[in-house]
Amino acid sequence: MKTRVISAIILIAVLVPLLIIGGTPFKVLVTVLALGGAYELLHIKDKDDKIPKYMKLLVYLAVIVLCYNNSGELTSDYTINYKMISCMIFLFLFPIVFINDNDKYNVNDALYLVASVLFIGFSFNLIIIARNYDLNYLIYLLLITTITDTFALFTGKLVGNHKLCPSISPNKTIEGSLGGSIMGTFVASAFYFTVIGSHSLPVVIGVTFVLSVIGQIGDLVFSAIKRYYKQKDFSELIPGHGGILDRFDSLIFVVLAFILLIDFI
Repeated sequence: MKTRVISAIILIAVLVPLLIIGGTPFKVLVTVLALGGAYELLHIKDKDDKIPKYMKLLVYLAVIVLCYNNSGELTSDYTINYKMISCMIFLFLFPIVFINDNDKYNVNDALYLVASVLFIGFSFNLIIIARNYDLNYLIYLLLITTITDTFALFTGKLVGNHKLCPSISPNKTIEGSLGGSIMGTFVASAFYFTVIGSHSLPVVIGVTFVLSVIGQIGDLVFSAIKRYYKQKDFSELIPGHGGILDRFDSLIFVVLAFILLIDFI
């Protein structure tokens, strides 16, 4: 517990100032986090270090490129560079032919790398774009995930009796999930309506509740990945907390969903 608390204090001390400053320092921070997430997805699948190191290096380079895609834009409109995606696909699928050794690198490895790059690159890029657009929007999204996760844990421990997804995450309960979404929706909606405003309260509450639920689903998706690969945590990059993806799992899915729902609020 002591290690967990110390790590949390250090994280807050680093993240909050850079979140407020924004700009290049924040982009660098998010890119570093994205690289950590890419490392964890690579490591959890390739524990035997089978995939060629130069292919892993390409993953990191591709993640950096995607993180900085449109990273200077001050808009909520997100455009995808299909030329970039085509390059990513060629970059990871063509080597199957040239390596010509399924034990070292095969189609399953290639598709996993493509999916990992696009998933991590786009989601962390959206965090940067949300901060560029408006700091308050990113605080709103952070409140949804933080309050939801916190109260889901407390509510589950206090009154949780019915398992939510026992085969994926045995400790999560339906009561905890509801408690988390109710409080996450209340706190984040209050912040949105008070600080950002301009939309009807029922719409803000509805969108916030949907994002809270999606954040919890995202948490379960990452839990399913860990369970599939028989790992408790993605890594030990954050002592007492696990890895980058263990801490940012909900936020990743919330920002991905927010880009779909932003037009409503």
